[in-house]
Amino acid sequence: MQTMTTTDPVDSLTLQLLEWVAKRTRTYEEAMEAWRTHCPRFPIWEDAVEAGLIEAIGAAGGLEVRLTDAGGAALRAAGLGKHQD
Repeated sequence: MQTMTTTDPVDSLTLQLLEWVAKRTRTYEEAMEAWRTHCPRFPIWEDAVEAGLIEAIGAAGGLEVRLTDAGGAALRAAGLGKHQD
C-alpha cells in the first residue's frame, strides 16, 4: 500500500476521495462520474483502488463504493472526518 502525506497533491486528492466516499453510500456510477479521469497525472480513483483504500461491491441495484479498513485507517491517520468502517 502507498504511504500518504497531505503535502503531496495527488495524495491530498486521494484523501478527498476517501472523505467523499465516507460521507454516505455511493453508487459505482456516481463515483465514476465524480472521480474517474483519463489524465495519467491524476489517477485518483485508480490509485485508491490499487492501494486497497476503496472497493466496489455488489449490492441490490448495482455496485456500491465503500471504504476498506485501510481507507478508514488512512483517513484517521490524516486526522480527517469521522466515519464508520
